[in-house]
Amino acid sequence: MTVPASASASATAPASRRAWLHLAASAMAFAAMPCLARAATATAAPPASNAPQMEVWKDPNCGCCNDWVEHLRAAGFRVSVQDSGNAAVRQRLGLPPRLGSCHTALVGGYLVEGHVPAADVQRLLRDKPQALGLAVPGMPIGSPGMDGAVYGGRRDAYDVLLVARDGSSSVFTHYAGGSAATAAEPSPGPADAELSDGEVVRWDAAAKRLTLRHGELKRLGMAAMTMVFRVPDSTAGLQLSPGTRVRFLAEQDRSGLLARRIEVVKP
Repeated sequence: MTVPASASASATAPASRRAWLHLAASAMAFAAMPCLARAATATAAPPASNAPQMEVWKDPNCGCCNDWVEHLRAAGFRVSVQDSGNAAVRQRLGLPPRLGSCHTALVGGYLVEGHVPAADVQRLLRDKPQALGLAVPGMPIGSPGMDGAVYGGRRDAYDVLLVARDGSSSVFTHYAGGSAATAAEPSPGPADAELSDGEVVRWDAAAKRLTLRHGELKRLGMAAMTMVFRVPDSTAGLQLSPGTRVRFLAEQDRSGLLARRIEVVKP
């Protein structure tokens, strides 16, 4: 039986359209594949950070070191912390003990000792001098990490030193001292003479641990800094929220520092 030409064309047309549509869809999918691959690659690879990486060695209970670390992080540094003390690493890196402070850092191949301002570290990395690094000996009040409200706006003059690899040093930056105007306060009476001033940073009531940013502890021969104290006495009725100003009796035993006779200073 012979099929009419018109019928044959009619039967072939739907199949041809289906084949054409399938081919078009395949071509569109193939064309889209490079874009999808690029998109997947872009999602999988996060952008690289140009922030300088710094490693810091410090005592686990040193709060002023923590404050300095936050100062560096706020300036854009990526900081990792080793709470293992800094004496050993400072000696290994060759810094003379006379230039020592409470924490030691490494960044960009340079040593950074003590409360060095972030701007000086940035300048060091930018200028790249032939040197061991920078140091702020001791813990001068008013330097980053030593500038809390407990110091009453006091700012001691200090130098940031550029330390050569032979241990010699020169002034890298000088910071002038000064103090904020404060209202006159009555002199402490004999009963209060041993009390120290502090500002609450953190109060862990369950563990009886009080972190204080404190002034000089004269009876212990300790400079102003931030430290964690055990609180063996009752604190019932005391509001020890962060920022609260207190006076306290600082003591020390084999287990560390203690804060006794804590009194909240009324604003």
